[in-house]
This record gives sequence, structure tokens and C-alpha cells, in this order.
Amino acid sequence: MSHEKYDRLIERAKSAQPVPTAVAHPCDESSLSGAIDAAKLGLIKPILVGPAARIKAVASKLGIDLAGYEIVDAPHSHASATAAVRLVREGRAEALMKGSLHTDELMSAVVNRETGLRTARRISHCFVMDVPSLAEPLIISDAAVNIAPTLRDKVDIVQNAIDFAHALKSPEVRVAILSAMETVNPDVPSTVEAAALCKMADRGQITGALLDGPLALDNAISMEAAKIKKIVSPVAGRANVLIVPDLEAGNMLAKSLSFLAGADAAGIVLGARVPVILTSRADSVMTRLASCAVATLVARARRESLKAAEPKV
Repeated sequence: MSHEKYDRLIERAKSAQPVPTAVAHPCDESSLSGAIDAAKLGLIKPILVGPAARIKAVASKLGIDLAGYEIVDAPHSHASATAAVRLVREGRAEALMKGSLHTDELMSAVVNRETGLRTARRISHCFVMDVPSLAEPLIISDAAVNIAPTLRDKVDIVQNAIDFAHALKSPEVRVAILSAMETVNPDVPSTVEAAALCKMADRGQITGALLDGPLALDNAISMEAAKIKKIVSPVAGRANVLIVPDLEAGNMLAKSLSFLAGADAAGIVLGARVPVILTSRADSVMTRLASCAVATLVARARRESLKAAEPKV
């Protein structure tokens, strides 16, 4: 199967220095090999955080040489998550990667109000889908973190996705706010919120992209469907970012593309101090590498933004 869109992202990410990445609890085959494979490609510089003896045992079983890789010993998964987050707070890591622990364990350490990685933005998740029938990557948000986001939440979800698309060097970011229809219907709250988000973009409360909504999925990604519905819009039929009404809709959409259209789905969490790479045991090697690649691109964009904000001497 071709992965040309992921291949392009990986090549772009390889052109810079590997990003120091705290890998929380890489104590099984897929999580440890995924981190090491990404390191060999020059995407990340992993700091392995977890029970040192278990990590070394898995490496030995897989024939992986850990010489040259830093290991931070932590007794169990909860401690691994806490220690990995601490490495970020200390400035030693610019990205965080999930190993063989529950997502909730890692994210609870990330969102801890006193010791975590919160910012003024709400944390949200993006899938970067490599859909064979589309010419460019498709970003879907939020399908994994925010269960029933409010309009206030969606402002950050949309802005996170837009900033992410810019980090991936999308020349034009076209955001479709999805619902079941393309007209505003007071009985369908997601259509009203979609219209509000678009007006907020008009007023400069959301920046960096073209927004349109509400749009149904067909007229968001199909020019033919948009023409049939007589929708005149720079986004309709050409969206490269899809904002879903809630987690259930997003999860079903992403999995439909994966299992019915043969798409791959790399996942990342945004809105924290650093990008968080969320991988699943079911992920392919290519998906894991793509997740690391997009995190590298986000970390690089963050580094450039901070540098640009420094006062000129």
C-alpha cells in the first residue's frame, strides 16, 4: 500500500535535528521498537522512561541495542508518566510519547494543574489521515480527547488544528465544521455552533484558515456534492481539516476511513506545552513513524515561534 503523504511528512521531519522525546513506559515490543525505529530515522531522540530492567529485557528479546539511549528508571506506569512530564517541564524533552500504558494515565499527568503541561489552550487531539483517494493529508479533530465539547472548547479545538496544519506546511488551510446538514437548523445544535465558529473567524477570534460550516461530510470533501447542493465556498469540496461535533462522530469517521477506505491514522495531542504522540498497539510501523514525524514538525514550529518572540537585542 502506498503511503506517499506520510512519506512526504517523514522526509520533511528528517531534515531537522531529531527532537528530544520522553517516551513514557516503553515496556512492550511495539512501543519500544516504535521509538527506536523513529530514532534510527532521525525523527526523535528518545529518552526511555520506565522500569529499566523491563525495558532492557524487552530490548534483549527484540535484539535492540540500547547503547546510546538514555534510560530514566521509574518503578511503574504511573511513575513513568509523571517522570516523562517532569523531563518536559525541566526542558530536557520537546515532545512526549505514549508507551505501553493507558492513555488516561499519561494524559492525567499532562493535564495536572500543578505539575502538568497545561497552557491557556484547551488540549485536543488530531488525527492526520493518509486517505488513498485524497491528494493531501486530512486532519480530523477531535476524535479522542474531548467527549462533548462546548462552543468555547471548539474555538481552541479549531485553532489547535489550524496551527497544526501550518506546522505541517499546508499552503492553505481549509476547515469544514461538520454536521449532518449544510443549513443552520436551531434543532441541531452543531449547525448553530458551526455558524458561530465561522462568524468568529470573520471577526478574527479564530485565525489562519478559511472556515465554512455547517457542512455535511459529502459536501465538505466532494466538489461534485458541493455543486449539486449549490454551495459556493472556498472550503466546500476541498476541506483539508474536518472539525467534528463530538468524540463519537470523530471516532466513527476516523475508523470508517481506516477500515473502509484503507486510510492510516497518525495521532497527536495539541494544546499542551509540547506535542504528545499517542500511539495504539494496533498501529502499523508507518503510522507510528508518521505520528513521530508530525510531532517533530510541531515541536520545530513551536521552537521557531518561541525564538521569533524573543526580544531583539
